[in-house]
Amino acid sequence: MDLSDKIRESIREIQDFPKPGISFKDITPLLAHPDLSIEIAKALCAPYRHNRPDVIVGIESRGFLYGLLMAHELMIPFVPVRKQGKLPADTISHGYQLEYGEAVLEIHQDAIKPADRVVIHDDLLATGGTCEASAILVNKLGGDVSGFSFIVELGFLEGRNRLQDFDAEIHSLVSY
Repeated sequence: MDLSDKIRESIREIQDFPKPGISFKDITPLLAHPDLSIEIAKALCAPYRHNRPDVIVGIESRGFLYGLLMAHELMIPFVPVRKQGKLPADTISHGYQLEYGEAVLEIHQDAIKPADRVVIHDDLLATGGTCEASAILVNKLGGDVSGFSFIVELGFLEGRNRLQDFDAEIHSLVSY
């Protein structure tokens, strides 16, 4: 069984969450399988082994799980992007529309150095709004988004289209 089949077999789908009509792809069952998690982290890092970024940015909260594993695997720093009011030091913020509401993301002002090459990781690419907001934050700090990384991509929502302006590679392990 290849990796995408293992991931699909482990992902739990929750109907009508967080609102009616949404089929939520829950990656938390992957965490019960350490060998699979290591295999996923290695596969997420594969596109960056020969052109290593300077930083992995993980998006709250599920993007932290494998984003940190990626940073450890590549031996580079990990930087969290969090919801407004959750980071303790000086931050910059960016507001954006979600597929089912509004949100504000923040990053520490000193988290990214000018010209840092950054890969942004989240568990899932849906409409792309959260990743786009994270990339805008990285750009505001002078960083260069060189890649986007996902375990799951919901291709029918066309989130890739929203990320095209960043001229960065987009990698996902499983597409629906």
